[in-house]
Amino acid sequence: MNFDDLPPLRDVIASHDLGAKKSFGQHFLLDLNLTAKIARLAGDMSQDQAIEVGPGPGGLTRAILAEGAASLLAVEMDARFLGALGEINTASGGRLTIKQADALDVDETTLLTEPGDKVILSNLPYNVGTQLLIKWLRAEPIWWRRAVLMFQREVADRVVAQPGDKAYGRLAVIAQSRCEARLALKIPARAFTPPPKVESAVVVLNPLPEAQQFKDVTALERITASAFGQRRKTLRRSLAQAAGQAGTSADILLDAAGLDAGARAEVIDIAGFQTLARAWRRAYEASRA
Repeated sequence: MNFDDLPPLRDVIASHDLGAKKSFGQHFLLDLNLTAKIARLAGDMSQDQAIEVGPGPGGLTRAILAEGAASLLAVEMDARFLGALGEINTASGGRLTIKQADALDVDETTLLTEPGDKVILSNLPYNVGTQLLIKWLRAEPIWWRRAVLMFQREVADRVVAQPGDKAYGRLAVIAQSRCEARLALKIPARAFTPPPKVESAVVVLNPLPEAQQFKDVTALERITASAFGQRRKTLRRSLAQAAGQAGTSADILLDAAGLDAGARAEVIDIAGFQTLARAWRRAYEASRA
């Protein structure tokens, strides 16, 4: 069997009774031309081990393998899809490994043990997409060479936003402190089955060189959660909670970071937030010395 012998995805869904579950945030992408475009964004995968979260009936799964990934690990929580994915494994000559699990609980580094770089490609379930991205960004060291991820358009915009943009917030600061991020494809709702109420978009993330990656993601999360949690307030007011956690005041943190206490979070650039996170960490450690 090869990929040409596999039935159309709509037939797979019908024969296996694979209706999308709203509780899992499932929306299936059945256009194989579109899934091929997404898979190509990963670049040459001939020496790579790929991982896909939430493959569902396997539209993107087929494309990743057809584009030449050396191997692919598919993490799927919904047992209904295992049969359809098994058929794809047969067609691929055994290059697909299927793991039934919640991707939020999986330690990818213990599963991706084959030689070569690691790449992530996924049409992420809407209900956990942001959580999975943060999980992968927290990894130290970052274990993947590239991530090609589909989100709701609103979330994708938040990942790639720049200071001053309406979408700029904690997700942009954290993602771009670890990676280069770009919006690569916009996907209309009608491309999915069932169609969601919003558009989607594909974001490509490439880890920054090791020396340029901001390491203290925990401090950055604390600072950005506080700063962007009250957007209309000045940093002096919005950072009060994070400063209190570090046993200091917002004014002292802002002075140490060289930032204007009267500014609002949405105008502070990523380097400014990194400086603020370093100041928070120093204060936090000093308060516990």
